[in-house]
Amino acid sequence: MELNPLEQALHTARALVMADLVAADVAEADVVSFVEDAVTHRRWWVEQWPEGAEFVAGLIAQDVQDALLEKYGRWPLCPACAEDEPHALDVEPELGPDPHWVCVKAAVAVAPVGELGGVLRR
Repeated sequence: MELNPLEQALHTARALVMADLVAADVAEADVVSFVEDAVTHRRWWVEQWPEGAEFVAGLIAQDVQDALLEKYGRWPLCPACAEDEPHALDVEPELGPDPHWVCVKAAVAVAPVGELGGVLRR
């Protein structure tokens, strides 16, 4: 069964964010529920604005980051500024295609959303 483009964008976004959560060792059941909640919320959003499907990965990453902040604290922590006070990466662009995790403090793109595994130290 082939998924429609909107569902495919949501499934891809979910997989990318899950990959980052797994890479950071925070993919516990309650955290996964944050991802599911974000996908559900963004499904409505992308149904209203289908042209925004390419933006949904960054939006879901931000939604999960916000949910984690409220319950656990900052995520993902910046691996580029190890000596400084721990701070979270941001998703840029906030609303655009090809979202990346960036350190605004060092003004550097750390990794595309979904590829934190290549840069995070465990």
